[in-house]
Amino acid sequence: MNTVRSEKDSMGAIDVPADKLWGAQTQRSLEHFRISTEKMPTSLIHALALTKRAAAKVNEDLGLLSEEKASAIRQAADEVLAGQHDDEFPLAIWQTGSGTQSNMNMNEVLANRASELLGGVRGMERKVHPNDDVNKSQSSNDVFPTAMHVAGAAGAAQATHSTT
Repeated sequence: MNTVRSEKDSMGAIDVPADKLWGAQTQRSLEHFRISTEKMPTSLIHALALTKRAAAKVNEDLGLLSEEKASAIRQAADEVLAGQHDDEFPLAIWQTGSGTQSNMNMNEVLANRASELLGGVRGMERKVHPNDDVNKSQSSNDVFPTAMHVAGAAGAAQATHSTT
């Protein structure tokens, strides 16, 4: 039997599989945009996690995010980078140009995992918020292109090293 948790966003309540780290916006995207089985490349997901990791550090350094939350977000991002949560990024590659769905998917996964690392739970009672904490001082219009550049540079570096 699949259990669910109820999450709520600006569009209302929605059921999310209880065993998943994503939240309401990712679930809505899965339900309303079934346009492809092609998934976002893992290299881009990892670059997005690296971008979020860096943002958490900068927000901490600027005094905009507590050390406790920033550290938990960085640890959650490190887990994504290590491939521990690859199955938490189910969205189709075909989405809005700014990558809003993938940005929110990452925000939700990192927020829920960071909350668990802080002794909290997934969902509405989480200790780390996807927008207010993980996405602090960021915009999809900046984060997603940055992650694309990071993924491209990493891929080019890997290709260069493998041919030498």
